[in-house]
Amino acid sequence: MKRYIVGGAVRDALLGQPGADRDWVVVGETPESMQAAGFRPVGRDFPVFLHPDTQEEHALARTERKTAPGYRGFVVHADPAVTLEEDLARRDLTVNAIARAEDGSLIDPWGGAKDLAARVFRHVSPAFVEDPVRILRLARFAARFTDFSVAPETLALMRQMVEAGEVDHLVAERVWQEFSRGLMAQQPSRMLEVLGDCGARARLMPELDPPGAAAVRADAVAASELSLAERYALLLADLDEARVTSLGERLKAPVEARELAQMLVRERAALSAPAPDAEALVGLMDRCDAWRRPHRFLSLLRTAQALLPELPRARIEAALAAARGIDAGAIAKACSQPAQIPVAVRAARLTAVRETP
Repeated sequence: MKRYIVGGAVRDALLGQPGADRDWVVVGETPESMQAAGFRPVGRDFPVFLHPDTQEEHALARTERKTAPGYRGFVVHADPAVTLEEDLARRDLTVNAIARAEDGSLIDPWGGAKDLAARVFRHVSPAFVEDPVRILRLARFAARFTDFSVAPETLALMRQMVEAGEVDHLVAERVWQEFSRGLMAQQPSRMLEVLGDCGARARLMPELDPPGAAAVRADAVAASELSLAERYALLLADLDEARVTSLGERLKAPVEARELAQMLVRERAALSAPAPDAEALVGLMDRCDAWRRPHRFLSLLRTAQALLPELPRARIEAALAAARGIDAGAIAKACSQPAQIPVAVRAARLTAVRETP
């Protein structure tokens, strides 16, 4: 069996970076011969198999033919006669079209190693234009590999794709998949920059066109412990609620991310108050449902701290702990009328917050 490591694992090894999962291309085999050798089929759109011992993915060498607009409009051809070079020719960028044989030798028909050394993202062939996901992937790579530039001829192809309406066929789930990975990369602003340079940002996320100071903040917290939802909310912090809602719906962002972004823009003024009193703090917690969802409220505070460095986060967290520490059950039992319970509970929370150091 002739098999070769391909793609990100080879690229990252040549860059001296922690390796991605190893993907293999197998040449000269059939689905039947792979299964006879103990490999388990898992591919839905093309023949992919899991190694019986390592569970690493092994795909049969294949070619693709464009049949319809968008990223799903392809017919895949896998055949023992397909060569490794033909398989590499269908890949997006030269830096991702390098293979390593089992003896360690490199197969690099498209000059990927040279482009790695030059820190350039360059398309392998004109077939790059056939798959609009490649625009998103390249933009996401730019956020991760911050010293790489986009080859002028590749950027020109990306613009052609946008003008031809290819990105309009992207489904929201795929856009979010790549966008979210770029947000978690080293320099998210570069993803937005590349999308803007080719015109895709205005088509896919017009609410972030231009991204303004939000992109700078996203870069500033790239090395922090902020979650994806928190980074997403921070990126949208300068928008109004209507645009936050429209972008969340367009991207089909996870509910957690949408809710956090909406809370941040809605409560920004309240969080900016220099010395909020007990009434203001309890009101903030009421509006954010901090009693039932304290973890979400604490997430809001972490995000707001990145936006508002003077936020008295420690004090608010202590006030929340004190207010949640009251014995609501005992208070309810002491009330003679059900209508008195919420009033008495809120009064107890206010007292607890006032007494918090």
